[in-house]
Amino acid sequence: MGKFVITTRSNGEFQFNLKAGNGQTILSSEGYSTKSACTNGIESVKTNSQDDSRYDKKESSSGKPYFNLKAGNGQIIGASEMYESASARDNGIASVKSNAPDATTDDQTA
Repeated sequence: MGKFVITTRSNGEFQFNLKAGNGQTILSSEGYSTKSACTNGIESVKTNSQDDSRYDKKESSSGKPYFNLKAGNGQIIGASEMYESASARDNGIASVKSNAPDATTDDQTA
């Protein structure tokens, strides 16, 4: 089962990573100024992760596939790692869809 891990960045902002059952990070958030905003971001991932239209499939300038998960208002709530192939990226999306809804939260800032 997946889990969201909340950490603090060096600049004091909060962020979360969604990790798959094997411990691999499959989605990373932006920086949030408050922990409550970060927690709201996690809830948004849980809600939006089941909607295929919320996934924005992209390619980096170096040609590596990746994706962003967007909220209903179009704001990016999570970004994936860079993948070696489009099929690996699609597997990453499938992993977010299967792990996010029931993922626990591990707050490592407390």
